Amino acid sequence: MSFVSELDPKPLWKHFDEILAIPRPSTREEAMRRYVIGLAERKGLRHRQDATGNVVVEKPASPGLEGAPVVVLQGHLDMVTEKNEGVSHDFERDPIVPRREDGWVKASGTTLGSDNGIGVAAILAVMEADDLVHGPLELLFTVDEETGLTGAVALDPQAIALHGRQLLNLDSEEENTVTIGCAGGAVTRIVLPVEKAAVRPGATVLDLRLSGLKGGHSGMEIHLQRGSSVQLLARALYAAGPLHLGAFQGGNKQNALAREASARVVLAPGRREAFTAAIEKEIEAIRDEYRPVEPDLKFEISEGSASEAVWTEELGRKLLLLLNVLPHGVLAMSHDIEGLVETSVNLAAVGSWGDGVGVLLSTRSSIGSALRAVRRRLRACAELVGAEVEENEGYPAWKPNLGSPLLRRFQEVHRRVQGSEPELKALHAGLECGVLGEKFPGMDTISFGPAIEGAHSPDERVHVDSVGRFYKLLTETLTELARG
Repeated sequence: MSFVSELDPKPLWKHFDEILAIPRPSTREEAMRRYVIGLAERKGLRHRQDATGNVVVEKPASPGLEGAPVVVLQGHLDMVTEKNEGVSHDFERDPIVPRREDGWVKASGTTLGSDNGIGVAAILAVMEADDLVHGPLELLFTVDEETGLTGAVALDPQAIALHGRQLLNLDSEEENTVTIGCAGGAVTRIVLPVEKAAVRPGATVLDLRLSGLKGGHSGMEIHLQRGSSVQLLARALYAAGPLHLGAFQGGNKQNALAREASARVVLAPGRREAFTAAIEKEIEAIRDEYRPVEPDLKFEISEGSASEAVWTEELGRKLLLLLNVLPHGVLAMSHDIEGLVETSVNLAAVGSWGDGVGVLLSTRSSIGSALRAVRRRLRACAELVGAEVEENEGYPAWKPNLGSPLLRRFQEVHRRVQGSEPELKALHAGLECGVLGEKFPGMDTISFGPAIEGAHSPDERVHVDSVGRFYKLLTETLTELARG
């Protein structure tokens, strides 16, 4: 246990402190699921789970409120696993190391997992508490949210069998707001078969590395126009050609902006000086363009190994062309909601994929037809270089409902508890609300949470005092809904 368990409100922070020690990368949430089920069993509460690993726990109403409508609380068990360059951390084994900085809790060189660990801890605190006033509750814990809401998409509604039709999603990251809608999203992977060859005698081999970018959440922070290390390094290489691209990798998760990328180039004899001057010129232009949002951008050139096999010139040419034509960033702003990103693409990662090299992209849009059009555009780019395309099913947008009775009740509680009117927001990020609404027709849903910044990057942090206000808002909302 760390200092985190001593923060207020202790019932919530105690669970978050324990969660920090439980490995929970996406698709590997078994230990976290055992923690949830173990608490339910100690409290004598019934639980159900489906084949995917989603779990729901039933908590009976406070005495006298058994007839109140069932309320569903929902959060996801997995976290994004990102770390700074040079940090030694195994997310499948090592605990997250927290530290306090002013009024915030951060991790030491890694993501913190407050997304969605704080929401999950709040649900666990409600599950454990004996002094709260509430109606019957269904506490839903989903898995594999961060790779494209796949746990919710695969949720079996017959095995989970929710009875409640009022859902409080606890996966938002702005205080004094209530989320009432979000974008839909999908993942595309473009794959080229790997072919290798020996380095020709006399050639110069150089290793290049672009790092120091901020990264961040590809939905919540795409509008900040931060760089993708994958896109920027590919841009610089193309500008400095002709060259033989012998290797390239960068980025990590589809929902995180790529912070680092590296490449190996093979140059004809006598080309080194001209290439170095050309690529450093382009990197300097990139620095000037991105300095306001990426002040720590770093570029390095070092000697590479001529004894190792590299990609063939044809494979390197195709990949470099592909990375220079694929889109990245905001593609369209909403015509209906001022300041809301409508459609975007995150050029997220390049790396080994089976016997090939894969380019990973995440597309988001609040308009289904726009999402489909962008996915066709990505497929067209792939077809131009003869690459294969793999696409997931994706997940639907969550359409705002300004007439929601649940929203009206929450606004009343917010005014009473916070003394202010909550701001209504739709997000460009993906939430599971739209998926769950399709699984359980008639679901009335809102989402709220504490102040979390830098999610999906090692800069992630959660504001301590906001967590207390968030938990009070949650418990007061449960009481309000139970009393009618």
